[in-house]
Parts: sequence; C-alpha cells; structure tokens
Amino acid sequence: MLVGEYTHTIDPKKRLAIPAKLRKELGNKMVLTKGLDGCLFLFSLKEFSIFAEKIGQLSFVQKDIREFKRLFLSGAAEVGTDQLGRILIPDYLKEYAKLGKQIVIAGLFNRLEVWDFEKWELHKKELESQADKIAEKLGELGVI
Repeated sequence: MLVGEYTHTIDPKKRLAIPAKLRKELGNKMVLTKGLDGCLFLFSLKEFSIFAEKIGQLSFVQKDIREFKRLFLSGAAEVGTDQLGRILIPDYLKEYAKLGKQIVIAGLFNRLEVWDFEKWELHKKELESQADKIAEKLGELGVI
C-alpha cells in the first residue's frame, strides 16, 4: 500500500528519487502522467493498466470523456528507476505540474502524487480546513 508524505528534490538533470519503501511496491518500471489539481500521478505498471483499462472502456462520444482520456493517456510516460532509485521527469510533465526543485511525494493507496512543495503546502492547508465537510460526504456515501 502506497501511503505517506515524503519531501525530496529534483536534481539538475530532472531526476527524482523515489523512496525505497515505495519502490518496493511500484517496481522498477512505472507510469508517470498528468494528474489532477496540478500534480502528477505515478502508478505501477499494473495499477496504470487497471486505470487505463477502465478509462479505455468509456465511450468516446462525450467530449468530457474524450478530454479526460487525452489528459491521462496521451500525457503518460513509462519511467524506470536508475541504480539510485531515481526517475527522470519528462520536461512536459515537469512544466505541467510547475515543479520546482523541492517536491512532495504523497502516497494515495494505489498511486503516488508528485507535487511542487509550495503548491502542496497550500493545497494541504485548504484540504485540512475542509476535512469535516469531506468526512460528512464520505459518510453519506457509506464509506465511513
């Protein structure tokens, strides 16, 4: 299970170290793609395949579904770890997420999110201020 929050830096060659604990679950090959809220999503090959299969089953007739597919599937890049457990972040993904030097890697069960540190801190504060409302909605859905 991918959980936790980790702070790292991107080196000048656009490489990001993935914590060893998380690499064990992800494997040596992963898929990095455009995420939501201005971050990147990092999946194991298996989890990305499951995710892509679900998206692929959706009809292309509706414009919002086509756009969703474009965002996630055409923006995806297969990445592998080097001997030090680093992945190379392609320029277009680094630009999409507006990643600076300091990065947060957040574990979210079946994927990781890669955030610019400052953007993550702002997003996290907003999220924490709404935790009660979010919990109520989850309660209405029968999740908690």
